[in-house]
Amino acid sequence: MVLKYTFFGYIYISPEDDCNAIVDAMLETNYDMDYCIAESFDPGFIVKLMEAGFLVMSVNLSEEINKPFYVLLPKLHLVRSALFFENLHIKKSIKRRLGQYELKTDVEFEYILDRCVEKHGADWLTPPLVESLKKIKRGVGNRELGMGSGEWGIGSKEQEIKKDDSLILFKNVYPTSFAVYRNGKLAAGEFGVVCGKVYTSYSGFYEEDNAGTVQIILTTRYLQEHGYLFFDMGMPLDYKTDLGSVDISPGDFVKLFRSVSFNIGSDK
Repeated sequence: MVLKYTFFGYIYISPEDDCNAIVDAMLETNYDMDYCIAESFDPGFIVKLMEAGFLVMSVNLSEEINKPFYVLLPKLHLVRSALFFENLHIKKSIKRRLGQYELKTDVEFEYILDRCVEKHGADWLTPPLVESLKKIKRGVGNRELGMGSGEWGIGSKEQEIKKDDSLILFKNVYPTSFAVYRNGKLAAGEFGVVCGKVYTSYSGFYEEDNAGTVQIILTTRYLQEHGYLFFDMGMPLDYKTDLGSVDISPGDFVKLFRSVSFNIGSDK
């Protein structure tokens, strides 16, 4: 395919593009940037990007406060942090706290998303991206996260919703949330995206010390128990390495992602 580039050398992606083919071209040409550029915030387009393995971010390019110009930043990390379940490391100081919390899946999605923006700002979780994520979530609703009993689980059935009088099919992608509660009170949470048997973490927050680490550990155990391949943690950070995550190349990530996400051919 013919790649389109911005003036500054970023690959430009349009809604009509084959997102999987773009990923292939990025790997073949050794594209040396984390990000691509896109302008459409259409939920169906964002789903296509996610199905291809992009972690979808956003940014405001305008310097005028009252005239924002938002664009998407589909990100294929040059180095990806992946937590394979057998590598999970739990410190003794945290292990004894695990039983104090209850993990709940796919709960309070919009609240958790909004709380992440409150905690970390809207630098990449911009208003139009947040609204698109909520629209995708509303389209598929709340669903069981299990992967057992011969069922594919999340995203296995086509979900049809109406958006601006056009029909969008959400086949594989499922925005979801994980949260831990102590004594019935939300202590920490995160949201992310499931595609097949891969869960990609987007952002999280905690309301009390150590609750964030507990939430990640309990989420990791849940993913393992329900047949996921690994926990895609996105950008490498020290706390992820401390938990046992390893750095993998974009080529290795895409190979693993495609082997279990059943997204190949979704654009064709």
